[in-house]
Amino acid sequence: MIKVLSLTHNPFAENTYIVYDETKECVIIDPGCSDYQERMELKSTIEENGLKVTHLLNTHAHIDHVLGNDFVKKTFGVKYYLHKLDLPILANSAEVAIKYGVNGYVGAEVDEYLEEGDNIKFGNSALEVMFLPGHAPGHVAFINQEQNICISGDVLFKNSIGRTDFPLCNHADLINSIQKKMFLLNDEMVVFPGHGGVTTIGAEKISNPYVGNNPKN
Repeated sequence: MIKVLSLTHNPFAENTYIVYDETKECVIIDPGCSDYQERMELKSTIEENGLKVTHLLNTHAHIDHVLGNDFVKKTFGVKYYLHKLDLPILANSAEVAIKYGVNGYVGAEVDEYLEEGDNIKFGNSALEVMFLPGHAPGHVAFINQEQNICISGDVLFKNSIGRTDFPLCNHADLINSIQKKMFLLNDEMVVFPGHGGVTTIGAEKISNPYVGNNPKN
């Protein structure tokens, strides 16, 4: 049985996720830890739960989701996975960190590229990669269909959607990713977003003002 732990990190209140099962193997998704205290919180959470980290995964490479990548790679000795189309965003992260006043950012080199349909295996479990461009060109989500778990990054939020006013964003692609792909998932699918609280696919189909039954746009 998969369990999901969430830690809220950095000035952008980004959700760092630890996903594990009964074997105690886990993946870390979007580590946003930006200072010593947050890095130690992530490390102690792993240790207190007796977990073994097997993968470092990014849904996308915006600065608030990659601040802890170097720390995770070096601390746990794991490979870093990202979709290739987000490499230009990752390459610009140091400049963006300075722009937003985030000190001490250290970049991490990608080890493997994610593709739609890939299965990230850990313990007795797996997360399937779903390609969801729009908020970022190489944005992906990590999904387990059997247990209705979706780590969605910044695509779909509770009663909201991801921003598309950053460089390389595309609003039409974002709407298409949600309506033509995410909304085909089970209504019971629990969505763990990059910011804010959890929701479900069914709830967003009904009530989301941007992509639901009565969207604004």
